[in-house]
Amino acid sequence: MSYPTDPRRLAAWLALPGNCCLALGDDDYPPLLARIGNPPPRLYVSGDPAVLWRAQVAVVGSRRASPGGLATTREFCLALAGAGLAITSGLARGIDGAAHAAALEAATPTIAVCATGLDEVYPPRHRALAARIAAEGALVSEFPPGTPARAPHFPQRNRIIAGLALGILVVEAGLRSGSLITARLAGEYGREVYAIPGSIHHPMARGCHRLIRDGARLVEGVDEVLDGLGPLARALGADIAGRLARAAATPARPAATAPPADPARARVRAALGHDPLPVDALVLRSGLTAATVSSILSLLEIDGEVAVHPGGRYAILAPSGQGEAGCGPR
Repeated sequence: MSYPTDPRRLAAWLALPGNCCLALGDDDYPPLLARIGNPPPRLYVSGDPAVLWRAQVAVVGSRRASPGGLATTREFCLALAGAGLAITSGLARGIDGAAHAAALEAATPTIAVCATGLDEVYPPRHRALAARIAAEGALVSEFPPGTPARAPHFPQRNRIIAGLALGILVVEAGLRSGSLITARLAGEYGREVYAIPGSIHHPMARGCHRLIRDGARLVEGVDEVLDGLGPLARALGADIAGRLARAAATPARPAATAPPADPARARVRAALGHDPLPVDALVLRSGLTAATVSSILSLLEIDGEVAVHPGGRYAILAPSGQGEAGCGPR
């Protein structure tokens, strides 16, 4: 679906540092999202587009979250971020905002999928939060700059939240919550769906209970989420490896004679050291694109070859094997 675009407004927005537009079919378009049945033809991104290739878990729930729900969101997101997963949500009040804030607290990239153009912020109270997300992660929208908040856009953007992530965790949700739409779509896309149960007397627990009855996995601790996401993270890694192999192949050298993805992976490993480095530095050292470097780092995380440090910095794991773990199960 295409949306009305003001060419001058779009050009002015794209001229600002950190803004870009990814088209379906571009090498940098996030591979998991490209697999869904109706991926957005264009993704407007404010921030680092390379984080869209990272292993992600979506954390969503009610805008009218309880204090306990907000505390649970923070607890789970801090642990998920500590395991190397980027946190994806929808920038809404309540659970969404708490999920983004916890990821930022953990110095881990977070991705906010917006239902407006990225020069608009909804809700307005999240302007400061959105600015931090753009600086340390990415704001994403299929709607061009200048698009205001409209009711139909919110359930529509939910497919992007579900499509970017390996799995979705619903913390609190009423029976009419948009989070149930996101969870249903995630299940249709073959992603893991998790729900945290609550009191039978709490209206914001009823949506989670319905999801559990319909087959979502009941979770009481973050390890249960990580155990389920491990196989999906490896599948994502295999897909990325295949993409890198195809990108590395040249007509002059048949792909059959070239080890898939090894040259690019070797360049990233050579760029890494024992002192933590940000992705930008690794891009300069390796001469590869940001998306390629980020993808290989995801593979190295899954294989336990790199440590992830605060601020999205990476270093080769010490020979002892100690350090921060990647996104696999633990």
